[in-house]
Amino acid sequence: MGHFSSVFNGLAKSLAMKKRSKCSGREAAEAMAKEAKRNHSILHSSGTVNVDGSNNFASIFSKRGKKGVNQDCCIVWEEFGCQEDMIFCGIFDGHGPWGHYVSRSVRESMPSSLLCNWQETLSQTSLDPDVDLETQKKQQRFNIWEHSYLKTCAAIDRELEQNRKIDSFFSGTTALSIVRQGELIVIANVGDSRAVLATTSDDGNLVSVQLTIDFKPNLPEES
Repeated sequence: MGHFSSVFNGLAKSLAMKKRSKCSGREAAEAMAKEAKRNHSILHSSGTVNVDGSNNFASIFSKRGKKGVNQDCCIVWEEFGCQEDMIFCGIFDGHGPWGHYVSRSVRESMPSSLLCNWQETLSQTSLDPDVDLETQKKQQRFNIWEHSYLKTCAAIDRELEQNRKIDSFFSGTTALSIVRQGELIVIANVGDSRAVLATTSDDGNLVSVQLTIDFKPNLPEES
């Protein structure tokens, strides 16, 4: 069985720069997020992000509606976790009187927590070296992300429940996030925010493809 420890090069470099002899995975991930902000590879508000030498180009736009406080929050993190082939995108639409605080809290917590759980799961995962099919390799990578997302969402839910400064009982947020790792795209969605893929048809016309389901109370699956 082959081990996956080599993927931690980015994390090790970050720790070396910070000169921290002892640091938990979450603290290391948060340190990487701070470094990414300084390098302008994280975007939190309307604008664009394009890391030098990257072929990726991301933009964000948010506008307050007529209901009062804008409870939308978003994030784009290029080179997610110091991995050149990864990008994290998230949109969080708060609701309720404390919705804007909940959405901001989730936006701040999710990327670092997910990165920490992904690295931890990766370090504990052994892959069969005899697996040659690309589809099987993608499935293994997806399983790692799925496990990491489940741990992350459970941890964030506990954090919100224990946060005495935010009343999350009558307030909450949607949470739609996408991780692109090479050619693999992983989508995690709670609520009715929507992910749409723009592609082209055979005749060259632009076509939209809805990637997520709007989770609403009137869905039979939600009853």
